Amino acid sequence: MTDQSLLCTETNDLCFDDGETKDDQTLQVDCGSDEVLWLFERENELLPRGDFLQRLRGGDLDLCVRKEALDWIYKAHGHYKFGALSVCLAVNYLDRFLSLYELPSGKKWTVQLLAVACLSLAAKMEEVADPKFVFEAKTIKRMELLVLNTLKWRMQACTPCSFIDYFLRKINNVNMLPSESLINRSIQFILRTMKGIDFLEFRPSEIAAAVAICVTKEIQTVDINKAMASMIHVEKDRVMKCIEMIQDLTLITETSNGRTTTQVPQSPNGVLEAACLSYKSDERTVGSCPNSSHTSPDTKRRRLD
Repeated sequence: MTDQSLLCTETNDLCFDDGETKDDQTLQVDCGSDEVLWLFERENELLPRGDFLQRLRGGDLDLCVRKEALDWIYKAHGHYKFGALSVCLAVNYLDRFLSLYELPSGKKWTVQLLAVACLSLAAKMEEVADPKFVFEAKTIKRMELLVLNTLKWRMQACTPCSFIDYFLRKINNVNMLPSESLINRSIQFILRTMKGIDFLEFRPSEIAAAVAICVTKEIQTVDINKAMASMIHVEKDRVMKCIEMIQDLTLITETSNGRTTTQVPQSPNGVLEAACLSYKSDERTVGSCPNSSHTSPDTKRRRLD
């Protein structure tokens, strides 16, 4: 990917204007000691605002907004075969954005537009090959720009995927790459944890450590105390709590496979069509986005952190 793919020449003026006004990537990453230390040091820098979970639980933020966006991200992930890394990054961008920026009320399509933008940016960051689907409409790019500005262009976030290879090796005491079955099962667990809000209390590394223990226990006996002793960068009590929550989540998931989910458009085109219905021209210019405290007078190419 080149920097050009992240360059948006439009302003974010129209990202919430609905026309009512005039105007397969692998998780097997070679984690050397220096790289792992860098990941642990960095992970806290690129997480949602500290009170995000509290505000979600307390009703200050609408849980339905996050759920609807996640439903679409996961549907697009399954349909277009985006890698797990892209999905994890997209959810990171979504949560960080929602913790900092209040979407305008009364325009429900903006939630799905935000989901498209987060997944589009994540795919540009993580897909090693050309993406199978490219979101090119100016409407999407305006939302991408708003997300980039709100997150201060800091997009190389750490997710549980960043650490899973490291912890699988630690638990199994091997230097070779984890087996494909362990990786695939780990992906399933990680993606499950991201759908609800309860796992927001954990750092990505803590989720990865807990997932690594859970998936390894499925195929062999694991001495958890011994496994935890090798994990010097995480807090044992927090990882143990995360393990218990993952086990509970697995039971719930297995008994609710037939449950229906929120209906969302069948493809990114569906979101795009809904979002753009009221647009008469891409050249129209109005004032800055409502409720925005993160506008920028001009758009320049920036190096991502």
